[in-house]
Amino acid sequence: MNTFKALTIIFLGLFIISCGSNSGQKKNDFTIKTNAEKGNISISKTLDLSLENKKNHTIDSVTYTLNGVKIAEKQTLNNHKLGKHIIEATVYFDNEKQTVNTSITILNNQTPKIYKFNIINEYPHDITSYTQGIEFFNDTIYESTGQYKESKLRKLDYKTGEVIKNINLANEYFGEGLTILNNKIYQLTWQRGTGFVYDVNTFDKLSSFSYGNSKEGWGLCNNANTIYKSDGTERIWLLNPETLAEQNYIQVFTNKGKIGRINELEWINGQIYANIYQKNGVAIINPKNGAVVGVIDFSSLKEKVTQHEKLDVLNGIAYNPKTKTIFVTGKRWDKLFEVEIVEK
Repeated sequence: MNTFKALTIIFLGLFIISCGSNSGQKKNDFTIKTNAEKGNISISKTLDLSLENKKNHTIDSVTYTLNGVKIAEKQTLNNHKLGKHIIEATVYFDNEKQTVNTSITILNNQTPKIYKFNIINEYPHDITSYTQGIEFFNDTIYESTGQYKESKLRKLDYKTGEVIKNINLANEYFGEGLTILNNKIYQLTWQRGTGFVYDVNTFDKLSSFSYGNSKEGWGLCNNANTIYKSDGTERIWLLNPETLAEQNYIQVFTNKGKIGRINELEWINGQIYANIYQKNGVAIINPKNGAVVGVIDFSSLKEKVTQHEKLDVLNGIAYNPKTKTIFVTGKRWDKLFEVEIVEK
């Protein structure tokens, strides 16, 4: 498979965000001008800002901010997050003050690397499980499944597929991703705006939590200090593990544009690995700025499982720190694959 075709696995549906309009205030004496081409600029470039002074006012001073943080007229971007950002100019003139804004989209400066995989082992997996998230804890897989009236939280012997522990969610909940931190399981539901916290050993429900600005629950992972949550868009939210409040977010972008429908997440060696819903690839994401640094093509795996009417897409990625290998499966797949990732 050539590089273009492999990238297409992830990039289908991608579009580039163009520059936004000004603030829409009644006064419109000024317009912010940038060197962002059609609103897009690479993270490796310097952002140049200036004002179009439409009525030739005598300007006393101008202050620029990027997402509320003061910046210079010439601003390097290498330490900024990718994605769409608001630039605001506060202009002081003729004993007046006027604020105008525009938007830019910061893109990565490199094309993602393409990776392939080798299958190390194949294990049985429940063909009825609509897999939403899997994660290892103490060499054992925990799985969250979806669909109304079918959603479950499970503990599995990954080598045999045996269900060690299982609880069913209430019928009104559609289960989504999960992650494990400090002996607690965190499980999302889809559109109810609610997540659950369980004891990892007993599966006793300890509490529930509500989402903030993210409207839906899709995937979860953690790095021991922060919980990362996807919501079906290009955003990955950073949650405080104590309060589960959304503190910030990154936007997942390449050098061409955004990657939406970020789904199941897994933290692996300092990076976020993410399933893209309805695609047969996994994006490798820099958690500091949202850049897609790599793409793994898993398109051939679906052909290796039992073909049936309810067979659905690739979804489910977990890292086993004991074996230092990655495990992947899909919705209603009868196999769990242990793989190693290699550069193409």
